[in-house]
Amino acid sequence: MTALKNDRFLRALLKQPVDVTPVWMMRQAGRYLPEYRASRANAGDFMSLCMNPEFACEVTMQPLDRYPQLDAAILFSDILTIPDAMGQGLYFETGEGPRFKKVVSTLADIEALPIPDPHKDLGYVMDAVSTIRRELNGRVPLIGFSGSPWTLATYMVEGGSSKDFRKTKAMLYDNPQAMHLLLDKLAQSVTSYLNGQIMAGAQAVQIFDTWGGNLSAAAYQEFSLAYMRKIVSGLIREHEGRKVPVIMFTKGGGLWLESIADAGADALGLDWTCDLGEARRRVGNHVALQGNMDPTVLYAKPEAIRAEVGRILASYGKGTGHVFNLGHGITPEVNPEHAGAFLQAVHELSAQYHV
Repeated sequence: MTALKNDRFLRALLKQPVDVTPVWMMRQAGRYLPEYRASRANAGDFMSLCMNPEFACEVTMQPLDRYPQLDAAILFSDILTIPDAMGQGLYFETGEGPRFKKVVSTLADIEALPIPDPHKDLGYVMDAVSTIRRELNGRVPLIGFSGSPWTLATYMVEGGSSKDFRKTKAMLYDNPQAMHLLLDKLAQSVTSYLNGQIMAGAQAVQIFDTWGGNLSAAAYQEFSLAYMRKIVSGLIREHEGRKVPVIMFTKGGGLWLESIADAGADALGLDWTCDLGEARRRVGNHVALQGNMDPTVLYAKPEAIRAEVGRILASYGKGTGHVFNLGHGITPEVNPEHAGAFLQAVHELSAQYHV
């Protein structure tokens, strides 16, 4: 494989020295970009975009072509590819988000679920990873990803998005045996899926625990973090002669940073509700930190965006171990020029912290 021309993202995740703080954005390939909207229209629909490796490569590259400051590319896909490969029948309704044709509601339903083979059942994702990696040609590292078992389970039990997770939480408390079986199958699936991405060319991986923060403290430890810990312990941690860093991101997980930091990942993703400096004090040198600007700051004027970037950098302070990101995904209504101002500010203002 081609040598990396820019590896500051990987170096920061491993707490190695960097010249400036690396930066990327969750959902950096997305609807805020007119070129993405054009590609999606050409593909026909969202799933056609995801399932065609050439289209997935095209949209992954779009933000990098627009913003030379980006220090990483992230695979364009969806977190719900695993449940779809388990036979749940993923589809998208306009204005309604993801839906499943089948839902999981009983122990028998869960026992019948297969564990997908990443190469046979999710080969289009592996093909996308290898295609993107070739197209990058060493420009920046490629991030692979998956949803966490708990997050995937919520969609499978609810049949789609949910505001209160009533069916999922009812199963958790009424039938913990069934929930644990579902989460265990998903943990096995995520582990093999991420390892498949690594073997196909992903140079770092992120686990998105989007809905872990909706659990109680005790339930989070038992039904979310325990399964992410299991995944991390089963991942390939070195490939192509270098370490493959793992990022664990629980939205709403600020109360449990110490526990998450002890789960075996190299880096901990933070949402915008945490103070970055306080998080650094709490976890010490145990892990790198990724985040954590409020995505809605990008609706503000470039001067205000720059000021907030400066505040967050100052909060973290000197030294490596910080990857700048948003506290969650960039939203569709953001002006692309504001995203560019954000990325430029990170590199310009962070050099002073790496002298």
